Amino acid sequence: MNKIITISREFGSGGRELGRRLSEELGIAYYDQEIITEISKRTSLSEQYVQAIAEKRPSFSFPIHIHHSFYPGINPVFEHSLSVYKEQTNIIKEAAEKSDCVIVGRCADYILKEYKPLRFFIYADMDSKMKRCREKAPEGEHFTDRELKQHIKGIDKGRAQYYEFYTDHSWGDRLNYDFCINTTQVVIKEIVPVIAKLC
Repeated sequence: MNKIITISREFGSGGRELGRRLSEELGIAYYDQEIITEISKRTSLSEQYVQAIAEKRPSFSFPIHIHHSFYPGINPVFEHSLSVYKEQTNIIKEAAEKSDCVIVGRCADYILKEYKPLRFFIYADMDSKMKRCREKAPEGEHFTDRELKQHIKGIDKGRAQYYEFYTDHSWGDRLNYDFCINTTQVVIKEIVPVIAKLC
C-alpha cells in the first residue's frame, strides 16, 4: 500500500505550505489545487465555481407549496455540491492508489480511511494566522485586523461545517488525527525535516 499523508489545517496555520514542503522533502506527489482543476474537467463546472463550493457545506432549499405542504425544491447548488464531492472522492482515491502522496484538505483523511493514511491537523493561534495571512495576501488586499480575524474565523467555520456534513466527525478533534501540530510562531520550513522523520 502506498504511503498516504493527509493534511487538514486551519486557515493561516501554514498547513498548505507544510504539505507542499513535506512532499518535496519526501520526494512524493502533492495534491491540493490540482484536485479542483480535475473536478472542473470532469464536471464541466468552472474552477472558480468548484473552488467556491468545494469547502462549504451544501445548503438545502425546501420551498413551501401554496397548499402548505412541504416538498424538496430543485437546488442546483446543492446538486453541484454533491457532484463535486463525489468527483473529489474519486480523484482522491485514484491519487492514493497511483503513488505515495500528500493530500491537503478536502476530507481526504476520511475518504481514505481504508488506506490507513498518516493524518495531520495543523493549527495556530490567531495572531500567528493573521501574520501569515498578511505575508501571503494578494496585492491590493487590505483587511483591517478585525476584518481579517472575521475572515479567518469564517473560513474555518465553513471548513468545519463541510467536514462534519460529509464525515459526521468533528473537524479539528484530536481523536480524528495521528498528529496535531501547533505552528504558532514556527517557521514551517524548519520543522518539515523533523516531521518527515515521522512519516
